[in-house]
Formats: sequence, structure tokens, C-alpha cells
Amino acid sequence: MIKLKQCLESDCETIRQIQKRSFETLLKKYRDYDTNPACETEGRILEKMAQPQTTYYLIQNGDVIIGAARVFRVGEKTMRISPIMILPEHQKSGFGRAAMSLLEETYPEISLWQLDTILQEEALCRFYEGFGYRKTGESYDIKPGMTIVFYEKTINCKS
Repeated sequence: MIKLKQCLESDCETIRQIQKRSFETLLKKYRDYDTNPACETEGRILEKMAQPQTTYYLIQNGDVIIGAARVFRVGEKTMRISPIMILPEHQKSGFGRAAMSLLEETYPEISLWQLDTILQEEALCRFYEGFGYRKTGESYDIKPGMTIVFYEKTINCKS
């Protein structure tokens, strides 16, 4: 059973290790040392955790930590996911989809969800599109062959 556990500062190193393992393949492929979450320091994660609009969650399957996510409020009815990650050994098992659903259920007042991903990673784009996210038309190049593309999902508010 997938569940979200809100993180404390003491979870910072766990988050860093999850990011490192989850984004390592993309780091090796694109060598984007300035933007890849695998390179993020514990200090930077702590800075983000201290932001009042930010919440980090550990994603658990029972009591086993299988991933993490950071969400932050962009506006009263808008939330951004950046990043969400499932450890490699737990990917392609439906856990990412379950975690995305739980995040949406945790914030029933949110009507607009945002995220971004790498355009060249077709499987990631398909995953988000299959979950109802649509490209906004906004994108930017990090480097040749690596484009960040933005997505949004509108849902009916429950409050």
C-alpha cells in the first residue's frame, strides 16, 4: 500500500540519497551537473525544506521507502511537483502513478498542477501525459539535445 509521509529536516539525507539514485541514469546520459537533482546538496535540500510553500514527502510501500516528492504552492489553487522520484528498483510497478494520485488527493483544493521534465525522455513524457498532464507550449534548452518541457493538469477542486 502506497502512502506519503511528510518529511522532517532529519529526512534530508534520505531525500538526497533517493535523488542521487533516482536521477543517476539521467545525469550520466545528459551530464547536466548544474540542474540534475542527483547533484543537489543536502544544504540546498534543507534550504528548500525551509521554504514555507514547500513540502517534501517520502513515498512508501508499506514501511519501505521507495521514493520521494517535493511539492510547492505557486498560488492559492496551483501546486508544482518538482521533483518526484521513485528508486530504480521500484520503477515501472505503478508506484509513480499511485504517488501522483496521493499527492492530488492530499491537496483537494488545488485545481492546477504543474511540473516539468526532459522532452527527449519519451517514457517520462508519456507517463505524465497518461496521467492527464498536457504540455503548456513552454520549454527551454539546457544544452543541445536536452530540452525542459512544461506540463499542467487541471482538475476539479473538491473544496
